[in-house]
Amino acid sequence: MDLPTGVSGHTVQTSRLRMRYIESGPSDGVPIVLIHGNLSTGRFYEHLMPVAPQTHRLIAPDMRGFGDTEQVPIDATRGLRDWADDTYSLVQALGVTRPVHLVGWSTGGAAIVDYAREHPVASLTFIDPVSPYGFGGVRLDGTPCFADYAGSGGGTGNLDFMKLIADHDTSADSPLSPRNVMNTSYWAPSFRFPKEHEDMLVDEINKSVTGDDGYPGDSVPSDNWPGMAPGTRGILNALSPKYCNWADIVDFEPKPPVLWTHGTADIVVADGSAWEMGTLGKMGFVPSWPGEEAFPPQPMVTQIRNVLSGYGRRGGRVRTEMFDGSGHGPVVDAADRWSKLFFEFVASAEVPAPV
Repeated sequence: MDLPTGVSGHTVQTSRLRMRYIESGPSDGVPIVLIHGNLSTGRFYEHLMPVAPQTHRLIAPDMRGFGDTEQVPIDATRGLRDWADDTYSLVQALGVTRPVHLVGWSTGGAAIVDYAREHPVASLTFIDPVSPYGFGGVRLDGTPCFADYAGSGGGTGNLDFMKLIADHDTSADSPLSPRNVMNTSYWAPSFRFPKEHEDMLVDEINKSVTGDDGYPGDSVPSDNWPGMAPGTRGILNALSPKYCNWADIVDFEPKPPVLWTHGTADIVVADGSAWEMGTLGKMGFVPSWPGEEAFPPQPMVTQIRNVLSGYGRRGGRVRTEMFDGSGHGPVVDAADRWSKLFFEFVASAEVPAPV
């Protein structure tokens, strides 16, 4: 499927790796960099580009481990800092000299905070981001259920799902086929793209690197439930609370304006995520769950709300928008409302470019 009118695709060698990206708008436009989530690519944002203000430059890269960007390993011990550093190297390679507006969807939410920790940004927009305390195996305050962070990381990935991605499965024959997982988990089940667009996105998912260096990553045995703890490689380990934590955003100075958008029907990032081991154990899908005291379902949305509320109390500007009935991607299943809100937010956050 061709890119929309006005959207172009490019590959550039940065100081870190060879990156594929799509973009729209003038080279000197207001720079907006959109970071996708796990098991997706920059093309999941392409529908936004034709409706963007003509004064804006939108850049959506394929991140390390996904799409057509050079296949290099993810060092999970750095959390999402590999993604953040890759993004900055892309911004430099493209000659963007002013602070960028950053958008992070899901996994990308942690990456944009890691970027902002090191470099000035114009604003941060979160689309159903991973919790400030990472994904899986932590209590409300972010403390781990077990000292080794058992129940998070690469060992929690579904190997049957991984195999279907590795086999480039495009069918709808299994509940775990990339097509069905996308349509049931990425956005509201009532939302469907036209078939040609859906086929393209399934093909994009199937470009994901699989195994220890991609999805799901490696793991180590644990004496704690459910029997494995995070390894050091791959995307799910990068998301483990052992390595991923952006709760320190409350201490940032200066504090860029923040927009948080959340789909109320999200089953991936939720207070009781269907993809998290505490929830799966409580529902009986993972045997021998040790109970609520030892391993409660992670209250992800409450954790996000608490941290961003702290950001606001310490002087940051935060706008929160709930999208009733949307899934994990209101940027997709409520695209008209989301894009209107987002571009209004960018306008409110924009500062004059240096003369």
